[in-house]
Amino acid sequence: MLVKIYGAAVQGIDAIPVTIEVVAEVGFSYTMVGLPDTAVKESYQRVMAAMQQSGIEFPRRRLVMNLSPADVRKEGAAYDLPIAVGVLAAAEKLPADALQGYMIMGELSLDGSVLPIRGALPMAILARSKGYKGMILPKANATEAAVVNNLDVIGVESLAEVVQYLHGKLEIAPTVVDTRAEFAAEAGTFDFDFNEVKGQENVKRAFEVACAGGHNILLVGPPGAGKSMMAKRLPSIMPPLSLVEALETTKIHSVAGKLPRGSKLMTRRPFRAPHHTISPVALVGGGTNPMPGEISLAHNGVLFLDEFPEFSRSVLEVMRQPLEDRRISVSRAKYSIDYPAGFMLVASMNPCPCGYYNHPTKRCTCPPGAVQKYLNRISGPLLDRIDLQIEILPVPFDELSSAAKGESSAAIRARVIAAREIQARRFASEPGIHCNAQMNSRLLARHAALSDECMAILREAMTRFDMSARAYDRILKVARTIADLDTAVNSGAPGTNPGADAPILPHHLREAISYRNLDRSTWGSAAQKLPFA
Repeated sequence: MLVKIYGAAVQGIDAIPVTIEVVAEVGFSYTMVGLPDTAVKESYQRVMAAMQQSGIEFPRRRLVMNLSPADVRKEGAAYDLPIAVGVLAAAEKLPADALQGYMIMGELSLDGSVLPIRGALPMAILARSKGYKGMILPKANATEAAVVNNLDVIGVESLAEVVQYLHGKLEIAPTVVDTRAEFAAEAGTFDFDFNEVKGQENVKRAFEVACAGGHNILLVGPPGAGKSMMAKRLPSIMPPLSLVEALETTKIHSVAGKLPRGSKLMTRRPFRAPHHTISPVALVGGGTNPMPGEISLAHNGVLFLDEFPEFSRSVLEVMRQPLEDRRISVSRAKYSIDYPAGFMLVASMNPCPCGYYNHPTKRCTCPPGAVQKYLNRISGPLLDRIDLQIEILPVPFDELSSAAKGESSAAIRARVIAAREIQARRFASEPGIHCNAQMNSRLLARHAALSDECMAILREAMTRFDMSARAYDRILKVARTIADLDTAVNSGAPGTNPGADAPILPHHLREAISYRNLDRSTWGSAAQKLPFA
């Protein structure tokens, strides 16, 4: 007898349909075709042991199974459950009609229990798109898959439960998740708040500008200045995830196996902080069994690189293309996969090897030229993609010991959201453009035009500080964001129109110029070290 069981395989962050065809004939043998990997081939042993421990006799038949399409490699142990169900149905120990309309996936333990799998969410999305009425999968993945509406998600704990359910002897209620209600309830909860940060008002302002326009930011300062502490609080002032963004982010983490058991839709923007010893493959993704890397796990969130110059040159350079395109293409001999990589880069570094260059009280002990050499570990093209470069100094004792709390993350976040709404209206007709940081030259000319006064200020600044040409566009983008923040704050004032582009004023431009510290030709030179001589 021939039966067909419907499953799925994950490619990238999406799933493709896989049909498990099983034929039971006279004889006793077991053959599997369809490009299975070692883990799939070993399913025979797991399925046989699981059946025996569940009190089900393994069919003494000649079994031939095909995993279709045969040109797609099948990986992992998630095919155990559909293979077991297919074997029983082909041997007429399960009604074949009961299998129609279900996608079945799950890993089997030797005792017959069903273990969680990776990629349950994209599989559930595929099941709904293909018109299946339901999906049978491990109970640990049920809430994750139940995010998809109009699909009966049947969570099971053992092979025996599946057999009884398909025989109609056991009722299992579909898992239901009120996605919108839970999303709204959890979207505003954070572990850290900016009101806990003492002083550093200029850095807080820079973070606000970075979040409002989606700009990448680099913090340069001595040890103990609070770089990592403030970076960890960045997600608390970023705009909340939309349902579409949350679904896409959850898919990536589901494929990577990073979702905890019983998790549902991700409600917080991801914050990834890999160690500086990370390899290029771990950062961009890929490997023998392709997996999303850190830049994809940070999609719609923050990628924080502490001790920026300590990362290997090869690791840093692979980020150049994803920072520009917001996607990463991983091409190998046997596969080619695209992963989303729309993240906000936040990097921090010491100003020099000893860490105390430009420190107000401690002397820098680095030899001449060491500061510039240390900075040169970061290539110019990579610095070109960082809009804000902020020099941060230690907090004075009086501010550090003060009991007064700073501005809360909620207040900053409200201004950021208002500025993002202005940008959403501005770029409504521009596909793929969501914030000021993504503007190209054409959009800059349209939305960031400068008056004669502002142009004179920019010309003087670039000449005086000998800034590189790459600073020009970055200053305009940041100035546009600062103007949007002003518009958002004053949107209720008479004569303002939040739907129109507010002009970039001189103070907007001066603030944007102040965020380009490393573009100054004198930064890191011997002349800057004279106060410590």
